[in-house]
Amino acid sequence: MSNVERYLGAVVREVEHREHEGKPARVVVAMRDYDTTVDDLWDALTNPERLPRWFLPVSGDLKLGGRYQFKGNAGGTVTRCEPPKHLAVTWEFGGGVSWVEVLLAEAPGGGARLRLEHLAHVSPHWGDYGPGAVGIGWELALVKGLDKHLASGGAAVDGAAVEAWTMSDEGKAFITASSEGWAQADEVAGEDAAVAKARAARTTAFYTGAPPPDVKHPGT
Repeated sequence: MSNVERYLGAVVREVEHREHEGKPARVVVAMRDYDTTVDDLWDALTNPERLPRWFLPVSGDLKLGGRYQFKGNAGGTVTRCEPPKHLAVTWEFGGGVSWVEVLLAEAPGGGARLRLEHLAHVSPHWGDYGPGAVGIGWELALVKGLDKHLASGGAAVDGAAVEAWTMSDEGKAFITASSEGWAQADEVAGEDAAVAKARAARTTAFYTGAPPPDVKHPGT
């Protein structure tokens, strides 16, 4: 089994239809098990000294009701914090607001299970790119960032090496297969197959650095 197959097989992808604040919304769900304890996984996700080792530097008041900011990325408010199993935040980026929720539990086969839900209102962005726009980004963070951090005993991940990997043949294969996986989840949730595949093609093209003329930036 290749590294790409092993990475991809470790993530469960789902798309859910919900209503949020009286408006239709879509939820991108990613689940993965880690060979660590729930307490250690919670610490990796919430400790401001550990977050930069696998994700991004974070500042702010990291407690219930506090504001946080990831350097060069999203910020928001901590809306729920129940250590070591439940964290929810607003995800404010580029003038838009979405919502991220993380739930931790003991994995059936041992270790700790992470369930990440990213909810956003239905928008033209969703119509163009579908779940892969955020799904791929979270998968890269959960696999190439968090997984490597935990597997190394908490050491810092080389961000430049991860960035280079995403543009390698193996990295592009990962992105392409991940995008196809999110398209399948989109179909399972009720989307037309042709629409789901077209969305995935646009998102894959952007992430692999070869966008066709009609592709816009699929960031969150």
